[in-house]
Amino acid sequence: MVAVYTGDFGPDEARRLLSRAGFGPQPGQELRLAALGLDLAVKSLTRPQGRARLIGKAPVDQNGLPIAPVDAVGHDHLWWLDRMVRSDQPLVERMALVFHDWFSTSANAVIVQRQMLDQSNLFRDNCFGSFLKLFTGVTADPAMLLYLNGNANARGRPNENYAREMMELFSLGAKRGYTEGDIRQMARALTGWTSNRSSEGGHYDFRFASKRHDFGSKTIFGRTGRWNWFDGPRLCVQNRYHPSFFVDKLWSYFVDSEPDAATRTELIRIYRGSRFKIRPVLEAILMHPDFYETGPMVKPPVVYLASMMRARRVTIETDAWVGLCAAAGQQLFYPPNVSGWDDEAWLDTARMRSRWEMVGTLIRPAADILEDPYPGDETEEAAVDRALAGWGRPSLGAGDHDELVNFAARTAGLARNANQRSRYRRLRQQGLMRLIGVGPGVMLQ
Repeated sequence: MVAVYTGDFGPDEARRLLSRAGFGPQPGQELRLAALGLDLAVKSLTRPQGRARLIGKAPVDQNGLPIAPVDAVGHDHLWWLDRMVRSDQPLVERMALVFHDWFSTSANAVIVQRQMLDQSNLFRDNCFGSFLKLFTGVTADPAMLLYLNGNANARGRPNENYAREMMELFSLGAKRGYTEGDIRQMARALTGWTSNRSSEGGHYDFRFASKRHDFGSKTIFGRTGRWNWFDGPRLCVQNRYHPSFFVDKLWSYFVDSEPDAATRTELIRIYRGSRFKIRPVLEAILMHPDFYETGPMVKPPVVYLASMMRARRVTIETDAWVGLCAAAGQQLFYPPNVSGWDDEAWLDTARMRSRWEMVGTLIRPAADILEDPYPGDETEEAAVDRALAGWGRPSLGAGDHDELVNFAARTAGLARNANQRSRYRRLRQQGLMRLIGVGPGVMLQ
């Protein structure tokens, strides 16, 4: 049996669960989740009932106009960010983001925003079910057919792009369980898809055209048959190297360390025993001791922003989030390449500046409505407590609280008269909110 976490499941553990299996808690949500206990808390996320509800104010741009995700540049990003902030099924959105990275596809090549939105819905609809069904759907998905040239793959002139990536990045791992010959033969199996194109609307009417398909015999992974595009994902999933790849890759999105040999073996057993279902493996990961006892993970930029918006109960009222997320390293629907986003780059100097600007943009409306005049007798401890409450009281590391109090004391000491005491304390509160927002309590998950 795979190990299960047996320690205290309190607010801190519930906060980690909500942060990694969603986009962080709204105020008080971690307390309600902790009251359920580990098993029910996890299953409340992995087994949602019915269709997702979007709770709260619908997204608008800075002019108060509804966003147009199909038509307006960048509004596809706002559309998905809004779902991350308002959906009552956060793990569905988080898993859609996982598979957007796993089966990386970029709007730079796809062009038609509707096709990228449709692909994200494919991920939502299949995020807990059969990986084989999801993989098969991706293989015939218009966005993927465009991105990796599947609609240009025809009998007599096979294109190997998707055949290579479906093995190396999507199902087996680099140089594991396949040869260059397997790639060439798989490319033949995948022939047949085509589409029409117009100068105004891009590619449309994606379909399988039998006259473009190579019906000849192919040998893939040592198995010979008249394989076609529908067989390709199945052959990959049945390859003996696939289960370990799936387990390790899924684990990496939720735990900041590799699973030990016993854990990997048990997760592979669960995956095989469920006939390649995603949910059983995911639940085992979310209940595993390593999920709660190993070190923190850095939130990807869009997860970071969504978590802050949820903590402050802020909805989308500007398209500034598009540029800020892009500068921080993650614009939705625009991963940098077929390998997805590079998690090692989340905290370089350029991206840290963008995170700082994200926080400033987020708290600016709140700062504008602070009391005027601001209480001139607010103590350092009270100021820090108020700022922490504004972020949903994230956990602070050793010494962080003392540093914030020290900062509050130093800034208050600069005031020379009653008028300055009020004004400086107002500015101090803004500074505290910003420091906490870019601190580890909010940035890590």
